[in-house]
Formats: sequence, structure tokens, C-alpha cells
Amino acid sequence: MTSRNAWTRILGTATAAGVLAWAVLAGGQPSDATADPVADTTPGYAVEDYNYPNADKILAEQGILLKRGDGHIVLADCRSEENLLKFLARDRADVCFKVIGDEGFLTLEIKSVHGVRTDASGNTHLAMTAENDRVEYDIPAKTWEGVGESVDGREHVLVEIRITK
Repeated sequence: MTSRNAWTRILGTATAAGVLAWAVLAGGQPSDATADPVADTTPGYAVEDYNYPNADKILAEQGILLKRGDGHIVLADCRSEENLLKFLARDRADVCFKVIGDEGFLTLEIKSVHGVRTDASGNTHLAMTAENDRVEYDIPAKTWEGVGESVDGREHVLVEIRITK
């Protein structure tokens, strides 16, 4: 084989390889084929609104209005475990919350709260309302405290819980 034939073969092979590569990159479809889109629209964005999940069901079943939170303070069965926040309220069963993590917040409404037990570590800050007044309490970790009605005789509504370490 002469060197001219070798170059012709190499050039022919390179040209064929280039055409094949172009066909693969171009989709390898005949010109009369059309591609269907996978989806008509792009997926939406996941945006956290901090609303408490199943709040309507909890309100209907237990009379507790859970509004918003960061997921670190969640409603719990008072008999389920230790290290809970336990709220005492007149005319209802005790209400407990499990604290997950070092910090958290929850806005809610529980009427007639008069005591709290803070088994969870960290400090608990409570905001309550009585008539048109807002009253706040800082409760140390692992204590029983009288709050709300047991302190000043007026009916209080627990409206916010904050936990910090």
C-alpha cells in the first residue's frame, strides 16, 4: 500500500467518523421526526410557609389552634415520653409539646393556661394575652412555674412558645 492510499483511507475514516458524530449530536433523528416535550411546564418552587401541618384537624379534635412554627416544637402525647413542655389549662386535658433541636418557635392559641412544666433543656419564653394585655414569661429549664391565670387571676391565652439554649 502506498502512502497516498493510506492517507486516503485515513481521511475517509475520519470523515465517516465526523459525520457519525454529527448525527449523534444532532439527535440522530430523521428530519421529518418531531420531539414531544417531557413536561408542559417547569416544576414549581417549594416554599416553606411555616404553617403548622394538619392544624384544622387538631383544632377540630383537640381545641388547640396551632398557627405557625419552624418544626422544632411539635404537639405530643403527654404520656409518650419524657423531656416535654407540659401546659396546664383550666377545663381541658394537659397539652404537651416535644422540642426537637436547640431552638424553636411556635405560635398557637390555648385558652386558660395557668402552669407550665419545662422538662426540656434550654430556656422557654412564653407570650400570653389577657384581655388586651400581652404578658411574657421566661421559664428556666426543668422547672414547674405558675403562669397566666395563676399569677394575676385573669384568663390568659398562650400565643407563642420560643425555646433557646
